[in-house]
Formats: sequence, C-alpha cells, structure tokens
Amino acid sequence: MDRYTPVFAIAAAAELAELHPQTLRQYDRIGLVSPKRTAGNTRRYSLHDVSQLQEVGRLSAEGLSLEGIRRVLKLENRVRELEEHVRELERALSEERLQRPERRVFAAGGAGGEVVTLRRGTRVRRSSEVVVWRP
Repeated sequence: MDRYTPVFAIAAAAELAELHPQTLRQYDRIGLVSPKRTAGNTRRYSLHDVSQLQEVGRLSAEGLSLEGIRRVLKLENRVRELEEHVRELERALSEERLQRPERRVFAAGGAGGEVVTLRRGTRVRRSSEVVVWRP
C-alpha cells in the first residue's frame, strides 16, 4: 500500500480532512479532488487525496476561490511530476557515469592554460620553474 492506494470511504476521508462529506462530494463534482471509484461506484480516497483535501481546506480558509485552488493544486501536482522526472534523469545519469569505463578527465594544460584530456589515473606534470614578472 502506498499513498495513492484508495482505502478511505467518504466519511473517514471527511473526518481526516476535517471537512463535511457533502463538501467532498462537491469537490469531486467540480473536479477539485477526484477519488477512485469501487465496482459499486462508491468513492474511495487515498492518503494523497486526503492531504489534497486538507490543502484545499487551508487555501479556502485563506480566501482563495475554488478555481484558484484548482489551479494551485494542478501546479503543485505538475511540480511533483517534474521533480520525479528530474530524480529519474539523475538516477539514469549516475548509472551511465558508473557504467562508462572510458570516462575522461580534463585538466588545465601548461603555460597557455588550455584544457587537456587525460587518461584516468594520470596527472598533469607541472613545471616547477619560477617566472618573475617586471613591468
């Protein structure tokens, strides 16, 4: 079971969200928070739905309209999706970096400061000469 598994009946979800069950029905009708339905067509709310209902109650108490709340929830859900996508890309990049044995190392070159490619495990040989600059 995860936070998206629909387990709560409308009465339990309303109690957890500290809202009236009729309010939950209204939110479902307007598409604000839409729970899953059972085979018998009864609503089942997940922990995610309950947290969204709590957020709706908080935003409503702050004076936002239902349309404003719908937009805020839509944007928050989109941010969550994008954050998950970024995490997936970061995991894929980490795996790719670990699996590529031909990884290259770069360093600053000699006197000109150019960038040079090195094989793994090697270092740039630095000169130890001293240069005195006089204007």
